[in-house]
Amino acid sequence: MKLLKLCLFFTSFLFLTGFVHLSAVLGPAITAATSGNLAKATAQLVFDNEFKKKTGKSSLSYITEEVSKNNKENQINEDFKNLIEKRVKTVHQKLVDQNNEPKIIKDFKLLVEKRVKFTHKKLIQQKINQ
Repeated sequence: MKLLKLCLFFTSFLFLTGFVHLSAVLGPAITAATSGNLAKATAQLVFDNEFKKKTGKSSLSYITEEVSKNNKENQINEDFKNLIEKRVKTVHQKLVDQNNEPKIIKDFKLLVEKRVKFTHKKLIQQKINQ
């Protein structure tokens, strides 16, 4: 029972005081336990400490921040791509409409010619009637 209380005390001290960053120690401890290579675990711990000194962040938080930046950039690129595709479709539709416009212009031209003939006939009749 005494050993259980002692383990509980040390565990609570470790988690509640922030005395040791658990992630900084846990990674190399797992490496040493699984591979049995103490040099590799020590190199990992040294690397993490130097990385934290240079960047002010742990390697895990730095990587997650970079991944989130890349995701934001990808989202911006995706939005930009969608905008460009929408604009291309709009311009394409306008070009198609312009290509179909000569038919409309021909119809309009025929209508104007009809009106001109009709007006010309009316003018001729008015001259005759006077």
